[in-house]
Parts: sequence; structure tokens; C-alpha cells
Amino acid sequence: MPRSSREEWKTYKNVFDQWALLNLEKLRSEGHFDELQSPIALGKEANIFTASKGEDTVIVKIYRLENCNFNQMYRYIAPDPRFQGLKKRRRLVIFSWVQREYRNLLKAREVIRVPKPIAVKDNILVMEFIGRDGELAPKLKDAKPKNPKEFYDRTIKSIKSLYGIGLVHADLSEFNILNFEEEPVFIDLSQATTIEHPQAREFLERDIINIVKFFKKLGVKAVEKEVLAEMIKK
Repeated sequence: MPRSSREEWKTYKNVFDQWALLNLEKLRSEGHFDELQSPIALGKEANIFTASKGEDTVIVKIYRLENCNFNQMYRYIAPDPRFQGLKKRRRLVIFSWVQREYRNLLKAREVIRVPKPIAVKDNILVMEFIGRDGELAPKLKDAKPKNPKEFYDRTIKSIKSLYGIGLVHADLSEFNILNFEEEPVFIDLSQATTIEHPQAREFLERDIINIVKFFKKLGVKAVEKEVLAEMIKK
């Protein structure tokens, strides 16, 4: 990354510490993106940017090493059977968290629409840009579907499909679903866990409650318990 770009992007809430700069340079040199473009979200724990890749656009998500609540991350990830024996050290936990998001996206995309993961390096994840003509697809909360019942059915089907391959999103709501051309796209899968997790049933119930609650406001008739019972039965 050119020095001028480094200096320019450092102005965004000090997101680029030396570690992040080195990893961004490695990912760029490996051809995963050309140049960072615009910030999408500047948060307390992670910052998300668009980046150019030839004529295409990708997403670069950078977890902030000094700001992440790694204790909370550890509580979520430690019972995940895929990360047994993980030591409670800040960087190890954060890097494992990002790895989990990458792996969850890889697995989830086998059955539902999620951003395609492109590369991961410690605290940085590069993934597919979901949108058209440079415009990022809006979140469901900001773009109510034209046919709420149809969108709801597709969302529930996606939850069932995830469960069918042994995953629970664990943080699903209208904030973590994109409405891309009237199709649901699940995002933010860092908390997604396997159904072997001791709290998987609790997470699944919470996801369903959140989704049913949102669509009820749009006039969709649904009962949380019936949806859960049907899913568990299958």
C-alpha cells in the first residue's frame, strides 16, 4: 500500500495500527485487493471498508486488537467444539474469532447466500461485496421487502438450511440480513456455532424469535414455537 494511502487511512479512528498495516500489505501483495476505498462502518471492535480488486469491489473487515472484547469472544468460542483447547490470550482469541467467521462463511455458502470469504489474515477478513453498480445491498431493517411473507419464508428456509448442515447463526436479526434484490443474504457470521455447542438451542430460539418479531410487524402471521418445533423435528 503506498505510503500516502497509509497516512490517509490512519485518520479513521486510528484503525490502522502497525499490525493491521503489515497484514493489509500482505493481503494486498497477495492480490486479494488493490486499494482500500471507503469506510462502510467504523465500530468499536471492527471497521469495515470497501476495496478495489481490478474492476470489482470487495469488503475488508478489520478487527481492532486493542478494542475487541476478547473476554466475551472467548465465552462464545470456547465451548465451540471446533476450537477446543483455545487459550485465553487476547490475540489468539481474536484471531480464532476471525478464523471462525471465515470458516462459517465457507460452510454456510454451501446452502445459503452469504458473502463469499476470499482471504483471512490474523485480524483481517476479505470477502465478497454484495450489491450492484457499486451500491452495497441494504440491511433488511432499512429496506423492507416488497413481499414480506415471501421474504420471511426464504429467511426461515435459510435458517433451516444452516441448521441442516449443523450451524446456528446465533446473532440473527434484521440488522444481520441484507435485502439484495428481494433475496435474504445472511452476514456477520462470527458468532455462528455448531449445533454441538451447549447453547445452540438457546441461540436458535433467539434467532427465530428475532425474525418472527420483525416480520410480524410487517403483517406476517407466524408463531415462534411452531417454527422451532418444525425445525428441530426435521
